[in-house]
Amino acid sequence: MSDAVHAKIRQDIEQNPIVLFMKGSKSFPQCGFSAQVLTLLAKYKVAFETRNVLEDEALRQGIKEFSSWPTVPQLYVRGKFVGGSDIVTDLDQKGELEALLKGTK
Repeated sequence: MSDAVHAKIRQDIEQNPIVLFMKGSKSFPQCGFSAQVLTLLAKYKVAFETRNVLEDEALRQGIKEFSSWPTVPQLYVRGKFVGGSDIVTDLDQKGELEALLKGTK
């Protein structure tokens, strides 16, 4: 991964309390897994940023290398990698996602 891509990812994660690296945008998700995470974030009415990995191949590959996680979407909360769609869905089903998103956990 290039240093510039690495620096941009780190900057996004540090400057945004919640950021989702996804395929598509908030208004037009382009994969079911990204749409699922968007639905869960909307459920808890938290502010978040998204980054569309389909617009930038370097970002698409870079985020996978940055997190050592092979798939997108990837959710970061307060600088920490949470996981992809399956993990975020599991946290919601366990009743843990809201506290994580709202900073009470």
